[in-house]
Amino acid sequence: MMTFNPSDPEFQHNPYPVYDELRATTPIFYWEPWKIWFFTRYEDINTLLRDRRLGRTMQHILPPEQRYVPSPTLEPFERLGQYSLFDKEPPEHTRLRGLVHKVFTPRRVEGLRLQIGNICNDLVDAVVETGQIEVLSDFAVPLPVNVISELLGVPEADRPLLRPWSNNIVAMYELDHTPEQERLAVQSSTEFTAYLGNLAAKRRAHPQGDLISALVQVEEAGERLTMDELIATCVLLLNAGHEATVNVIGNGLWALLHNPIQFQKLIRQPKLIPSAVEELMRYDTPLQLFRRWVLEDMEYGGYHFKQGDELGFMFGAANRDPARFNNPNGLDITREDNAHITFGGGVHYCLGAPLARLELQIAFETLLSRLPKLRLAGAIPTFKDAYVIRGLHDLRLRFDPVKA
Repeated sequence: MMTFNPSDPEFQHNPYPVYDELRATTPIFYWEPWKIWFFTRYEDINTLLRDRRLGRTMQHILPPEQRYVPSPTLEPFERLGQYSLFDKEPPEHTRLRGLVHKVFTPRRVEGLRLQIGNICNDLVDAVVETGQIEVLSDFAVPLPVNVISELLGVPEADRPLLRPWSNNIVAMYELDHTPEQERLAVQSSTEFTAYLGNLAAKRRAHPQGDLISALVQVEEAGERLTMDELIATCVLLLNAGHEATVNVIGNGLWALLHNPIQFQKLIRQPKLIPSAVEELMRYDTPLQLFRRWVLEDMEYGGYHFKQGDELGFMFGAANRDPARFNNPNGLDITREDNAHITFGGGVHYCLGAPLARLELQIAFETLLSRLPKLRLAGAIPTFKDAYVIRGLHDLRLRFDPVKA
């Protein structure tokens, strides 16, 4: 019998056999080290994502004397979560999301298509004559940072600051972060907050066509974003957007290399790229765990959960559930019935999903069309020492050099 241990490097490298056994034997279980109830089955997770007895926070239902008081040492980091719609519940979540949706529209996302294509081609231009690419550092990492920078209106000279800030902040999403990671997260939160506050002040005085200018001005039914809410929204867009895109590109290319028949089919039929992107997000999910709090005592699946219990939804397990997906451990870029839950569900469905899909489709189209005969170069890549956010350390590939 396999043992569940999310800190085990073997599990981090390939959690899916453990998921298969957990779904079959203990689909709902309590893990004492993290004090979390874990769920592994698609039907359960898909249902509970929409259950309003659960929430991303409990602060709105607790009396003032019982509410969480931010740690003075972590305050700059926790302040971002305190004002982010990611960690809000209705009615505050509804208000914030409504304001952001007024300006972060499908039209604005579609308007980035040309810029995304140009960014992808510029990144490929830098390596196309060399015959080799480190997919993450040469392409997957700079792509979403540059796209989000274009969206927000971050000047090109300042863009190298964003990735380190985001890396340090998202490290806190893991459940076993270190004191050094806390220190870096606080430092990055402080610097990022100051930077965005200064940029927003400039855009208030001199509006441009970017998202920060629009967020500064947006209003609905007399409501506006506070500066804290605006900053938290921008940080959320960067953190959530770039982590997912980076890891779907890396994990996805590695999956295609492992499945050469699927890889060749995709190269021959680029029209399959949209369905391939959906399948790659399902097959090796970049966000493996999403947590919710129990807001009121409740029964589910024969278990009793008390207010204040924490539930962990294993997205990676749900996306490989044979009760929902035919041949779930197989990669099928033509899969049509592919209602994966990589972007979550319910009121907290990923705000940036349309942008992520557009980026990923253009990224794979560019890589596969411009870099012929991609193949592994050097050692087998390894996954990062993390569980919640799943991604490779690096992915070194060779290809036939092309004269620019």
